[in-house]
Amino acid sequence: MALKKTRLEMEEEGVPSTTLREISILQMLSESNHIVQLLCVEHLEENNKPCLYLVFEYLTTDLKKYMDRNGRGSSYPLDPSIVQIAMYQLLKGTAHMHKLGVMHRDLKPQNLLVDDANPAVPLVKVADLGLGRHYSVPIKAYTHEIVTLWYRAPEVLLGAKHYAPAVDMWSVGCIFAELARKQAIFPGDSELQQLLHIFKLLGTPNEDVWEDVTKLQDWHEYPQWRPQDLSKVFPKLNEQGIDLLQRMFEYDPAKRITAMDALQHPYFDSMDKAAVDALERESMRTAHLE
Repeated sequence: MALKKTRLEMEEEGVPSTTLREISILQMLSESNHIVQLLCVEHLEENNKPCLYLVFEYLTTDLKKYMDRNGRGSSYPLDPSIVQIAMYQLLKGTAHMHKLGVMHRDLKPQNLLVDDANPAVPLVKVADLGLGRHYSVPIKAYTHEIVTLWYRAPEVLLGAKHYAPAVDMWSVGCIFAELARKQAIFPGDSELQQLLHIFKLLGTPNEDVWEDVTKLQDWHEYPQWRPQDLSKVFPKLNEQGIDLLQRMFEYDPAKRITAMDALQHPYFDSMDKAAVDALERESMRTAHLE
């Protein structure tokens, strides 16, 4: 088991809202093979102070550590079939969240857990829903201080007050790019630098590609770059993989591919989906038996 401990300052504010939110979301999502399983919640006292333990199924590593295992950087690429399998499972988890009205808001390799007992078909599950939010239609205004900077969508970086599950799909695209290159694709150290990294690769957006982009709160005049040829930046990705990545990196959130549509993309046609699904079902059964 994996335990997540939260100290409770009951005399002040009760159970932290982030913990309550995470528990309610995990309980709602727990029937999926693609989300880390919350097995139970235990409330107890330690040193006369109340504590809450979230008891999760245990997975051996996370996607970041898994990627670095055989060496860091593009000199040590992952097998293209492993990239394909990992992306398929990430998209299934993301599609399940979005179907139930949940945005993760902090998807990154460190928040994707991996069980690599079967090296040919690693099991990938979405974890750490501490920033997760139920969303509704119309989309409410949320804080834009979300998502680790490197995986943050441009609409969030530009101060959009209203955003949708498309922010998760941008993060999924960043993870896809990182799997394909074995290094983070947009490693900015500030919000401005993050935007410049994005614009240098994908071209500086304008009203033609993203309606009303210049009206966003934090829009300024930026250097004008033309989009690069992604097939040269990601030589290990085939034509279908490049197309899927481009659809995830659509500037306009309304045009960005959804997780459900991404699962039907031709990039996954050559993959043995039945083998991956069987592994996920076995993991789900084992977690509940334990």
